[in-house]
Amino acid sequence: MTAEFVLDLDEGMLEYFRDMADVLVDRCGISRPEAVARINRQYADLEIAPYPDLMCHEAPEFWALSAYYGRGDHLLPPTGDPDADAHIDFSRLPVHPAPARDSRFWTLPQ
Repeated sequence: MTAEFVLDLDEGMLEYFRDMADVLVDRCGISRPEAVARINRQYADLEIAPYPDLMCHEAPEFWALSAYYGRGDHLLPPTGDPDADAHIDFSRLPVHPAPARDSRFWTLPQ
């Protein structure tokens, strides 16, 4: 487990997960603690290999946006590729609720 993420990550994957949090802060306008909590909830049960884990075949945006918007048949999920996502009206996508404040996913002080 790292200081902010509830997963066992080596330095390379820690940087990758921090990049995912940066995406949520920059593109979605949420706080870093909330970004980390969303990522923790979304990926807490995964076993992550050392860098480059299989996740790395996609840009951090792909995984980050899934933690914010969710993924499902009822919406066109963002891919994280700006060219492929250009036609998506992100303002119309339902936002997945943040984890409960008293959950283990909130690891950074607000």
